[in-house]
Amino acid sequence: MEITGKIVQIMPEETGEGRNGTWKKQNFLIETQEQYPKKVCITVWGDKIDLKMLRENDAVTVSINIESREYNGRWYTDVKAWRIAKEDGQNNFTPDTPPDYDVPDDPGEEKEPFNDLPF
Repeated sequence: MEITGKIVQIMPEETGEGRNGTWKKQNFLIETQEQYPKKVCITVWGDKIDLKMLRENDAVTVSINIESREYNGRWYTDVKAWRIAKEDGQNNFTPDTPPDYDVPDDPGEEKEPFNDLPF
């Protein structure tokens, strides 16, 4: 799955000791750019992704896995990132806009204004 939006917050890195050795993870919050924006907290485990390359307000596309697990009768859901790609500065996350029909394809070529009337 992929989710696209802007980074709202990058939380501090967490580390600890487990039965398999030392672990580290870092969470970050992303806000989608749709009619009703949603905030999603995403986790990065280990050294797979370096969040130091990212800043708040960066536009990104994040490849994620979603997994739920049960513990003591309660369910917990994790959203884990496995790839993060920065969006180029030209992608502004707005819906597709129709092309401007009055602009000629070739700047040297004059074109009639677009007219879609049936008569």
